[in-house]
Amino acid sequence: MSTPVTVHLPPDTYKRAERLAKLTSRTVADVLTDTLEISLPKLNETAESLVILEDLTDEAILQLTALELDKATDKRLSELLYAQQANTLTLSGQHELTQLMQLYQEKLLRKAQALAEAVKRGLIPPLSE
Repeated sequence: MSTPVTVHLPPDTYKRAERLAKLTSRTVADVLTDTLEISLPKLNETAESLVILEDLTDEAILQLTALELDKATDKRLSELLYAQQANTLTLSGQHELTQLMQLYQEKLLRKAQALAEAVKRGLIPPLSE
């Protein structure tokens, strides 16, 4: 079940969504729905992650600030993105790409949270300095 929503997008954002839809042979609505699904973390999971970060040692926090995808996953993600750009991505590839993008977003969020915690603790200077 889905809920209809009207959203006003800047022209450039719509054009990017439209281009991605054409490249993947999908509708703009499907592209935007998947994008929102991937980029919006579940609030409970995010809150749990923040609580856990507060309990970690300084060393563990610093390790999380360098969090990245493992090399094999990063390579596969690159391959899928290349296939998407070349308009050769299969339906199963689209699903795999969505899953890997979700994993990437989760790790990026965790890294950002760790960076914020490290700055808060005075372990590293703010990135703006």
